[in-house]
Amino acid sequence: MEERQVLRSHRLSLSDRKTCQMTGIKDVISFDANEVILETEGGLLLIRGEDLHMSHLSLDKGEVNVEGTVDSLNYSDSNKASKQAGNLIGRLFK
Repeated sequence: MEERQVLRSHRLSLSDRKTCQMTGIKDVISFDANEVILETEGGLLLIRGEDLHMSHLSLDKGEVNVEGTVDSLNYSDSNKASKQAGNLIGRLFK
């Protein structure tokens, strides 16, 4: 049986650098109060800031809301970023 991947459009809305609403989210790679890493339909998304927390998470629908003070949003190619994440994990467990 063939598994179908549903492509969702990725949309990001940031209001007053405080509330970030997103769709097209595939997975949450990591999160803490200063950094959130999400896998999106458009690649990996790194959100940096202060007092960040997820106020809404529905991976079935591909929706995530992040609240806090957003300092930066950075996209990267998922293949390149997954290699970098692997290197980071390797450095952490040396």
